Amino acid sequence: MTPTPVISLGNWKLGGNNPFFLIAGPCVIESEAHCMDMAGRLKEITSGLKIPFIFKASYDKANRTSIHSYRGPGLEKGLGILQRVSQDLKIPVLSDVHEVAQVEPAAQVLDVLQIPALLSRQTDLILAAASTGKIVNIKKGQFMAPGDVQHVLEKARSVEGSRIILTERGVSFGYNNLVSDLRSLPIIRALGVPVVFDATHSVQLPGGAGGASGGQAEFIPHLARAAVAVGTDGVFIEVHDRPDKALSDGANALLIDEVKNVLSQLQQIDRLVKDQE
Repeated sequence: MTPTPVISLGNWKLGGNNPFFLIAGPCVIESEAHCMDMAGRLKEITSGLKIPFIFKASYDKANRTSIHSYRGPGLEKGLGILQRVSQDLKIPVLSDVHEVAQVEPAAQVLDVLQIPALLSRQTDLILAAASTGKIVNIKKGQFMAPGDVQHVLEKARSVEGSRIILTERGVSFGYNNLVSDLRSLPIIRALGVPVVFDATHSVQLPGGAGGASGGQAEFIPHLARAAVAVGTDGVFIEVHDRPDKALSDGANALLIDEVKNVLSQLQQIDRLVKDQE
């Protein structure tokens, strides 16, 4: 497996032949207390397993199916909550940016800026995010072939000092369904960028629940294991303590009580694939 370039985040090295890193958390910020609880529990799990961990939660879900769906606490309040996670728990934090105007305030708090899949061709947004010098995680659009990612990377790399990660989250397969083509992981890696597999959005059923998206969470561990076996630098998993009560994407979230077991399996596979001691 050809190593990718290494991106530094604090004391961690992401990519190359390093152990996989984890991006995880609830889909959206539901409350400060819930965010702190999820982040704290995930930190305890990942610290015990010595897995690099980036906490993810969105301050605004601007692309919800219905106008009636919960979007989050908004930019100012949401960034305040993520700043507390970062400072109090000493965890790197990630959230989505949807507009160029959000990039500057978000970059003051976040360690990783994320470009949502549906905005992965938005040139001005990509350039603004890459210009901050922060790590930028670009989620590959559901409409995009793996090879097409080279054009997205060209945009991001046109900014000096850009640090880019690409995330595969499945591709549209007919209506209300996604399929994961795991060939995309080595194809994207070969473009010289660390690649992440999103094991939870890949089992999403977009718009499959009428005014909301459905999901098949039972397949999360299967796809995560397959992706690590193929070779991935990171794994993205949305996690919740009560998926049935989650305010966004509960149908494709992993129950937090299952996280340690899944990560332990992924570690064993990762060591074998990367031939680590």
